[in-house]
Amino acid sequence: MDQIEELLTRGVANIIPGKAELEKVLHSGKKLNVYCGFDVTAPHLHIGNGLPLRKLQQFVNLGHKVTFLIGDFTTLVGDTSDKNAERPIITEEDIDKNWQNYAAQAGKILDLSKVSVRRNSEWLDQLSIRDLIKLIHRFSLNDFNSRELIKLRLASGTSVNLAEVLYPVLQGYDSYFMDTDIQVGATDQTFNMQAGRALQKQLRHKDSFVMSFEFLMGTDGRKMSKSWGNAIWLDDSPNDIFGKVMSIKDDLVEQYFLLATSLPTSNIQDLISSTSNPMIAKKQLAHQIVSDLCGKSAAVSAEKHFETTVQNRQLPSDIPEIIVTSTNIIDVLVETHLASSKSAARRLIEQGGVRVDGKQLSTINYQLSTPCTLSVGSTKFVKIS
Repeated sequence: MDQIEELLTRGVANIIPGKAELEKVLHSGKKLNVYCGFDVTAPHLHIGNGLPLRKLQQFVNLGHKVTFLIGDFTTLVGDTSDKNAERPIITEEDIDKNWQNYAAQAGKILDLSKVSVRRNSEWLDQLSIRDLIKLIHRFSLNDFNSRELIKLRLASGTSVNLAEVLYPVLQGYDSYFMDTDIQVGATDQTFNMQAGRALQKQLRHKDSFVMSFEFLMGTDGRKMSKSWGNAIWLDDSPNDIFGKVMSIKDDLVEQYFLLATSLPTSNIQDLISSTSNPMIAKKQLAHQIVSDLCGKSAAVSAEKHFETTVQNRQLPSDIPEIIVTSTNIIDVLVETHLASSKSAARRLIEQGGVRVDGKQLSTINYQLSTPCTLSVGSTKFVKIS
């Protein structure tokens, strides 16, 4: 499969106005402006974000001008394209904290020395009310309300705030401001990307393209999401990445190979057909993902760690020892940073992911007796004293 065919097919759900049209432009030798935007709703990017990052790198390899856009302004507004309720409001302080490491995480997949890294606050902060009113006039509220999730929320009486209506307009302006030829993103971004395509057509009389991608399923079987707690983060430790990949369902292995690795498609097909043992295939997958993100030696080490701690049920030799101020399991999980919050700690226990001295917990009211060894999943251990 040649570079352009791989670019246009692997993990691609749809191309607007069409694959044939974009293929013709790509073969013409014309250099295109391509971008993908990432809102900073969490401090991390996940391996599901790796697919658009790999697509951006493919465009770089073909000589096109690529922009990695950090949506620090649009995060303030909040996009609910894939949500059945309003997003929680994120403060400017959290946004500033979150985006700082985005470029470093993206750099595990995308060669940032060959792309432009920008924040959309550069131009959206400069929009006047007059400018915004002119933009709004170019869009219909009926189009926004016709989106399936918005229709369901309106029908159920769930709030839809005015800021959500503005989100596609502002994302569309990103595309217009950067004079984009191709926007890439997940399928739930199609409506927003179409707004950019509309502005390019109306204001520049220019045709542009939208390329949308398939979703990578998360560790709980839903779409991998920053806000759903089911993600494998690009900046997770090699041991955590390996362990999380090993926890996915067997029927997701081929999808993960296609959407979350750089392994050639032909190699994936050979690998999948060569073994009927899901554990072997999943180990090869976990090894490949860790190798892509962290290097081959890290992948070898992570695999050995998994075999020791999970398959052979041995404890790691380097478990940190922590003195805690509470015996309540919820408080301890948060205090030891094994859980990011009390609600996350409850979810971990309810999902069977917490063990004390190797025994799985089933109650959120558990009181620890010290000393003991506390573990979360297959990769996180602490000694409590």
